[in-house]
Amino acid sequence: MVDYSLTITRLSTADVSFEQKLGTLLEREMLLAPEVTNTVSEILDAVRSRGDEAVMEYTNRFDGFSANSIADLLVTQEQMAESLDRTPAKQRHALSHAAERIRRYHEKQKQSSWHYEESDGSVFGQKVTPLKRVGVYVPGGKANYPSSLLMLAIPAQVAGVKEIIATVPTAYGDEGQLVFAAASLAGISQLYTIGGAQAIAALAFGTETVPCVDKITGPGNIYVTAAKKQVYGEVGIDMLAGPSELTIICDGTTDPNWIAMDLFSQAEHDEQAQSILISTCNGFLDDVQASINKLLPKMERREIIKASLVNRGIFILAEDIEKAAVASNIIAPEHLEISVDAPEAVLSYIENAGAIFLGRYTAESLGDYCAGPSHVLPTSGTAKFSSVLGVYDFQKRSSVINCSPAGAKKLAITAAELARNENLEAHALSAEYRLEETFNSDKP
Repeated sequence: MVDYSLTITRLSTADVSFEQKLGTLLEREMLLAPEVTNTVSEILDAVRSRGDEAVMEYTNRFDGFSANSIADLLVTQEQMAESLDRTPAKQRHALSHAAERIRRYHEKQKQSSWHYEESDGSVFGQKVTPLKRVGVYVPGGKANYPSSLLMLAIPAQVAGVKEIIATVPTAYGDEGQLVFAAASLAGISQLYTIGGAQAIAALAFGTETVPCVDKITGPGNIYVTAAKKQVYGEVGIDMLAGPSELTIICDGTTDPNWIAMDLFSQAEHDEQAQSILISTCNGFLDDVQASINKLLPKMERREIIKASLVNRGIFILAEDIEKAAVASNIIAPEHLEISVDAPEAVLSYIENAGAIFLGRYTAESLGDYCAGPSHVLPTSGTAKFSSVLGVYDFQKRSSVINCSPAGAKKLAITAAELARNENLEAHALSAEYRLEETFNSDKP
């Protein structure tokens, strides 16, 4: 019988070199291997220059398809609806329930235009406008993720985006039925069974068939990440996603089997996923270790889980809950569970986290599927400066300035003074011309 017992690396916040050791274990360089970058550049250039032909070539090569035209890669609205109709009632209810909750949550995020008027009649404000067309990359390959399609497309739809173009590296058929059913629920305009860097290229540059978009969202493998990085600037992107992460802060009184399974839920994604447990009780860390060794042999993806926990897992003993929160802020995890008696009190210490799950009964996996917030989250420590994907990612904000004659004259004095300090005379004169009684003065 295979031995699935394992030992997870342990650290202590009391160690004077704790932060240095933790940083080493996090391994968060966002640099991409040159061979990946070069391969992706070749794919992007080919799709830019040869369009549909290149997309089909790479799709057939990398995904094992036999497409003769892009039409073979298009999933029609009728096929999406048919997939939803063919979905068994239990699965269809789960998809519909998740979609309804995601939509309800994101309705709260909608931003509106606003303005205010000053005493001289000048008006200042902000105009909020939805993006016209966005692309959502739905990951696939090792598994199908209808939940990701819902989490990406519904916030865009709520934002008011008119066209949502989706790509997924899964051939149309029974294997990906739930993805195509989810596409029907989420209001996808067009869906193509394209994956990898060629999908990102098609969305960014457009082809004879695939329309170019204003922004690309959605996680993928390292080639997708590299492609998104390279096309940024020509189109917008949501983020550069790394391996999945979970950190748990626990006071030592939650059932250790629950915590072990929560750690498994992230570790089973892939070998590079990172699961971290922070506790104020050393004995509890031992209990969770025992639960891991007991439960791991029962897991279908036990090989992946074991590799993830052995190579990337960390147990941290914290001197107190506040030190636990400090450690979590250094990690800046994608997902953070606070499994303590008074989670709201700990929440006040948290500064960096993509999504926060409060209380012993709030498993992170609920957020993955149906709690409501999008599960597209910042990884690799980027929660220090970025946020969960939401409606605001699909809206633009334009500042609006409307000066009255009196307001223009008042502001001109300040603007001209600052402009001359920067040696920009035309800027100063542009403002000062409004100080004249007539606007057709020919001086400077």
